Amino acid sequence: MTADITLTPDELTSKVVAIFRAAGFSAQQAGPIAGVIVAGERDACKSHGIYRIEGCLRTLKHGKVVPDAVPTLTQDESAIVRVDAKGGFANAAFEMGAPVLAERAKALGLAALVINDCTHFSALWPEVEALTERGLAAIAMCPSYATVAPTGGTTALMGTNPLAFGWPRAGHAPYVFDFATSVAARGEVELHRIAGKPLPEGWAVDAEGAPTTDPTAALAGAMLPFGGHKGSAISMMIELLAGVMIGDMTSPEALDFLGTTTIAPRHGELIIAFCPDRFAAAKGGVNLDQAEALFDAVLGQGARLPSTRRFTARAESMANGITLNADEQAMLERLLAGGLDAVS
Repeated sequence: MTADITLTPDELTSKVVAIFRAAGFSAQQAGPIAGVIVAGERDACKSHGIYRIEGCLRTLKHGKVVPDAVPTLTQDESAIVRVDAKGGFANAAFEMGAPVLAERAKALGLAALVINDCTHFSALWPEVEALTERGLAAIAMCPSYATVAPTGGTTALMGTNPLAFGWPRAGHAPYVFDFATSVAARGEVELHRIAGKPLPEGWAVDAEGAPTTDPTAALAGAMLPFGGHKGSAISMMIELLAGVMIGDMTSPEALDFLGTTTIAPRHGELIIAFCPDRFAAAKGGVNLDQAEALFDAVLGQGARLPSTRRFTARAESMANGITLNADEQAMLERLLAGGLDAVS
């Protein structure tokens, strides 16, 4: 039996980049894709870690992503920065647009980055964290493909439609949350299926609209929003702001385009950045100690801040490396050796 191995984040990134390059992705696309995948693995966010590699390759095999896409950025004097991903993954497009977004936000107080015509599979916390590192607050959102039934409904209409927020903190990891507006990320359902574990009650309905704890039946049916009608309303807001408003696909349109939920969805993404000092300029600038008092009050009650576990895992990985088990090693070797032939 193969023993566990431990790699530095850079070593794992090199392996993942090699897989994508061998499959036909350009360096401009492969680097950012591998970066967010390894970040997920580093932070013990397994549903967005190396497990996602095969889905990315499957998307290419289906001809639904452009492996050598070169994003293009346009801007005018407004607060809106636009990047056309040209059918590639969103990650390279975000890397191109983020510095310009930050510059515009600091100049104007707030600015928005619109990414169009992108394929998307990753979490959104890498986007908001990239902006908190520049001293900005940020919100990111995107639709997906139709896999979630509205509250009171029985058929998939909306996507898992994630929403992320980040707030910069001096001397601390940022305040970050990132969650699907479904009860759980679709990747969590897939991990339950792979592990042969039942879903918790209230996560999903089957193809006939009946409640189910069978992950296979759930994947053939629909997931449910978190928080009932509240999550359903937030999910619809994301369809409107990050789909309709930016002139890109909504989740039903994305599913029609793809014809399957086994590959990464095609749609757009909206990221809004805020400069706290510009907003509080009339008061002499933002007082970050106010925010810290709120965070201390949360911690003082024995509660925890969101992403705490992820940041703890990050510190452990940065100090001691990322450990992969035998199955994970075998998957990486299989995908490197077989490329697109290794995926269904």
